[in-house]
Amino acid sequence: MQSKSMRKLALAAMVSASLAGCGAIPKDGPRAGAVTGGATALVADPSEKIDYVQVDLNAETVKAANKFSYDSVRRFSGLGKVAADRDVSIGYGDVVSVTVFEAESGGPFLPKDSPTRSNNYVQIPNQQVDRDGNINVPYVQGAVRVVGRTPKAVAAEITSKLKQRAIDPQVVVTVVEHRGNAISVLGDVGSATRFSMDPGGIRLSGAIARAGGPKSPGYETVVNLQRNGVAHMADFQAVVRDPGQDVPLAPGDVVYLSHVPKFYMVLGSTSPGVVGGVNNRRFTFELENMSMTEALAKAGWLDTTRANAGEVFLFRFEKPALLSSLGVDVSRFKSDLIPTVYRVDFSSAEGFYLANLYNMRNRDVIFVSESIHSDIQKVLSIVALSSYSVLNASEAANYLR
Repeated sequence: MQSKSMRKLALAAMVSASLAGCGAIPKDGPRAGAVTGGATALVADPSEKIDYVQVDLNAETVKAANKFSYDSVRRFSGLGKVAADRDVSIGYGDVVSVTVFEAESGGPFLPKDSPTRSNNYVQIPNQQVDRDGNINVPYVQGAVRVVGRTPKAVAAEITSKLKQRAIDPQVVVTVVEHRGNAISVLGDVGSATRFSMDPGGIRLSGAIARAGGPKSPGYETVVNLQRNGVAHMADFQAVVRDPGQDVPLAPGDVVYLSHVPKFYMVLGSTSPGVVGGVNNRRFTFELENMSMTEALAKAGWLDTTRANAGEVFLFRFEKPALLSSLGVDVSRFKSDLIPTVYRVDFSSAEGFYLANLYNMRNRDVIFVSESIHSDIQKVLSIVALSSYSVLNASEAANYLR
C-alpha cells in the first residue's frame, strides 16, 4: 500500500501536467517576447511611428471616397490632337508611287514618236524612301525630300520643278505602302498587329479593336501609348468612359496593353475554412466597382463566434485633398498619400447600407476585430478543461488510496 505522501505527490504531478498542457490561451504563433528575445540584434526606435487618420463611414465619407476612386483613374494628358486633323505624312521606308501627266506629246515623258501610246501619263517605278528621306524623279535635278511631308505637298514641288521641261505637267504622288508610319498594337490583346496609318486617321479604340480587343477585363487593363520616345499611360476604363481619352493616334505610335490584376485582403475574425477552393485571405476583383459588403461576402463574411461586428476597419492611403474635404487637419502630414482607416459598424442596419455603397480599391485591406467575448470564451474553455483535468486527477487520487 502506498503512503499518503506518495499519493499527494502523484496527484500534484498529474494536475501540474494537465495545467501545463492546456493552461495557455490558444495563439497562432510565438509571443512578441519570444520573437524579440531570440533576436541576435535589435533595431527599433519607438519614436518612429506611422501617423494615420481614422474616419467613421457615413454618407458624406462614402460619397467623397467614391468620387475620389472615380477621379483617380489614370488618364492621358498632354497628347493633344494629332492625326485626326491632318493628312498622314510620308515616313522613312515608305514605298511611294509618282505619276506624271503631260498636256500633249512632245515632252520628255510623252515623246511624239510614240503613236501607240493611248494615254497622256507615265508611271514612274515605285520607290522606297531612302535613309535620307528622299526619292528621285526623272528630269528633276537633285533628290526630292519627302519625309515628314504630305503626298500633296511633294506632288506640288515635283510639278513646279518639271514645268521647265515637261508640257503643262501635273503630278500625283501616292503612298503605296506605309512602313515608317505604321501603328503597332501588342501586349494583352487578342492578336498583336501592325498596320498602316489611314489617311483619315484612327483613334485608340479603333486600333485596339483591330488587334482583337483586350484579353483581360477592362477594369484590369492598362494602356501604354508610346509616342516620340515618351510613354503615356491610362486605364482602359478611362478610354471607354471618356470620349476625350479615345485619342487620335499618330504615325509611328506603339500601343501596349497590360493586364494588372486588382486585389484586396481580408484579415481578422472572418469565417474559417475554404473560400473559393483555397484557404485564402487575398481576393481578386470580380467587377469594376466592388462594394465592401461584396468583398466581405466573398471572404466568407464575419465569424459569428469571434467577430466584433461594430468594429470593422478598412485600411488604405488617401490624398490630403480628400481628407481636407471631410474636415481632417492634414497639416502635420507631409506626404502625398496619408494612411487612413475607415471604421464600419455592422451591428447597425445603417452600416450595411453604407458598406454596400462604399467602393473598394486595389490593395485595400479589411480587418475584422475580435470581440472581447471571444477572449472570455477562451479563458472559460481553459478553466473548464483544467477543472475536468483536476477532477480526473482527484478520481485518480481516490484510486491510489
